Amino acid sequence: MDIDTTRRALVAAIVGGGAVGGSLSPVRGYLDRFAPFSGSAWRDATDRTNQRVESPYGLAAVRYDEYGTAHVDGDDEQALYFAVGYAQAADRLFQMDLQRRVMRGELSEVVGERALDSDEFHVRMDFAGGAEANLELLEGTPTGEAVEAFCEGVNACREREALPMEFGLLDYEPDPWTAADTMLMEQQISWGLTGDFSTLRRERLARKLGEDAVEELYPFRMDHDAPIIRSGSDSGNDGTTASARTRRTVSSSRDFEGDDLLDWVSSFESPPGVGSNSWVVSGDQTASGDPIVANDPHLSLMAPPVWYEMNLRSDEASVRGVTFPGVPFVVIGENDSGAWGFTNSGADVIDFYSYETDESGDRYHYEGEWREFETEERTIAVSDGEDRTVTVRKTIHGPLLEREGQRVGVSWTGHTATRTSEAIHEYSKTDGMEEFLDATQKMDLPTQSVVYADREGNTLYYVTGKIPMRTINNEEVWGTRVFDGSAGEAEWEGFEPFGVSSWEGFVPFEEKPHVRNPEYLGSANQRIEDDPEHYIGERYSTPYRGQRLYELLDRRADSERPMDPQFMRRLQRDAKSARAEQILDELVAAAEGEDGLAEATETLRNWDARMTRDSRAALVFVMWFEQFREETFGDEFESNDLDEEDYPNDWVLATLPAESRWFGDEGREAVMVRALRTAIEDIEDGATYGDYNTTAAITHPFDQSFLNYPEYPTDGSAYTLNNYRKESAVGSSWRQVCPLSDRKQSICILPGGNSGAYFSDHYDDQLRLWADGKYKSMSRALAGETAIEFETADSEGDQ
Repeated sequence: MDIDTTRRALVAAIVGGGAVGGSLSPVRGYLDRFAPFSGSAWRDATDRTNQRVESPYGLAAVRYDEYGTAHVDGDDEQALYFAVGYAQAADRLFQMDLQRRVMRGELSEVVGERALDSDEFHVRMDFAGGAEANLELLEGTPTGEAVEAFCEGVNACREREALPMEFGLLDYEPDPWTAADTMLMEQQISWGLTGDFSTLRRERLARKLGEDAVEELYPFRMDHDAPIIRSGSDSGNDGTTASARTRRTVSSSRDFEGDDLLDWVSSFESPPGVGSNSWVVSGDQTASGDPIVANDPHLSLMAPPVWYEMNLRSDEASVRGVTFPGVPFVVIGENDSGAWGFTNSGADVIDFYSYETDESGDRYHYEGEWREFETEERTIAVSDGEDRTVTVRKTIHGPLLEREGQRVGVSWTGHTATRTSEAIHEYSKTDGMEEFLDATQKMDLPTQSVVYADREGNTLYYVTGKIPMRTINNEEVWGTRVFDGSAGEAEWEGFEPFGVSSWEGFVPFEEKPHVRNPEYLGSANQRIEDDPEHYIGERYSTPYRGQRLYELLDRRADSERPMDPQFMRRLQRDAKSARAEQILDELVAAAEGEDGLAEATETLRNWDARMTRDSRAALVFVMWFEQFREETFGDEFESNDLDEEDYPNDWVLATLPAESRWFGDEGREAVMVRALRTAIEDIEDGATYGDYNTTAAITHPFDQSFLNYPEYPTDGSAYTLNNYRKESAVGSSWRQVCPLSDRKQSICILPGGNSGAYFSDHYDDQLRLWADGKYKSMSRALAGETAIEFETADSEGDQ
């Protein structure tokens, strides 16, 4: 094959990734001339891992269970994490390298000029600079030492083992792994969960559609009664309403009109649908008398998965669960004392600033004086093309994004040193709730909702991460518009971009939303609470999953049946759609008696609103709703040069009043009926939801049939607890249920396999289980002999 042509084109679609793991978004159609099962790439893929490795830190061993999960034992933490680095690299080195190249802006170096847009964005944002700042806080700490040992393990594997076949396909070798690269993985994770340009998008929508339309279609608060913290919870809130504490500022003029800039940066923000479900139930509600924690984070689904499962044991800790490849520590899981999980909190940790600049464009006005931009010339290497020089500019607030003469300044909490790695490292060793809280205070980014329970019976919900308090004229305001950077509006006190921040102007830990020892509490990315003490954010999901979660938890709590692990599994697999329940009766009533719609109406009337693979009604409904959305907004949005990515969320559409102007002169019912007629024209006879809702969207970055996962039908949707979005390949990226009564009862599943090696038995061995809503035990028998032994230089035996 023509390797030069292929490698230039191979990662063209990777460059748009912004999600956690978004660097592995699908690349379609670039390996058509590749001849499977030939060449050095396939020889690399089939070489076996060495069984004995010299380690500078001491004795350790890696053993694998029947699902390819690495069980790593080490004499101490440094020996342990050296072995962890080796194991991760053996299973996921290409994924790790690709992710760091995306974040450093170094894709063009191996794939050519088609990656330049991505590289320019990541270079201008200087994620690498934020990663370097983190190292200052870690120097000399146990966490820093563990990270260094991990990196040495990665590099030992890189030097000793055959490279994954993807390197052969792209014809390059990876550079050594560094501690800054591990910090860069933290940047990638955090940006994927909090990177959001909706403030800029809202300003454009207001210009094109008008302020009234924006207020109607993009409300800051959806009217529902299922916040995470419901009234009566012990949240630490003093009861004062948010409107009494903070106010939403409205710009008197539209300073930001950068449509070209917005179109560019929108490709690199957190994708829609990234979120999670989690809940914690106290022992008062369970059959065992001990708490239960359940979590299924909804992230980009891909081959290999975004998560890597591992089971770690040293003299200091015994912890198991999942991490992101390139990160040494278990992020979600359980230790001997407790279990924890995360959902995205929707907190607003990014602000934008406009500036007055001089005629040359080299200086910006700030608080009465002209300042030079902090400027650096950066060269982006381009394979088989001309290298590009990018002038990176920064202000007192952070990076300056520039495109076609349009500029906007950015402040993001990830651009300063954070202690997140230290927090996650300490989670593995915490003994009880107070130690867990101490570690949580150090989790500066990303802003998450954490649920926790321990074997002493404690339960906990807490919002993590640094949340800025913006003030204008000493009054706290919302971060929902572009601020006047020249006037120093709404600056974050104590924030030092690319340095170490003091964080004075951020919400104190004890004032963040939290509940100690709730009876039960459910988080599904809905509004955190009705009246928070401080502005947290406004990027919350529609409440459908949150409503359904509390409906099922409340019903069980009110019954005589205790909650147990089987009930938790049913919740994670629940496919009933609150979105369908909300609007189904209205649709059936509108279509009743309409010519040609009798069969569809009857199908919908008898439907239980469950998005299951064998349901024809579920297919009819999802196709109808997509068409209903298009019929309602399509023409006017297109005439204003807006597209479907700008459409309001489905809760807004479902609750638009019948007389809304968006339904035109014909009215809401007529639009619903017309959409149904159009939808059923595209549905084949006998087709069911499972023909539409399959795992085909979960692809390898090269998206070739021999590398992609098998295609299975599955249940669920974006609006059900069993969460899968076929349209965007986002869904339950890890399911975990941890009863604190007995670690042997903990269960989990990955949507794929733990190995990234195509020829491994564990490449996709969990996918069918995941698609069918099944689980595997987190306590598994080890398969065969020790796979890798790590010995010091003076140990006996072969090296």
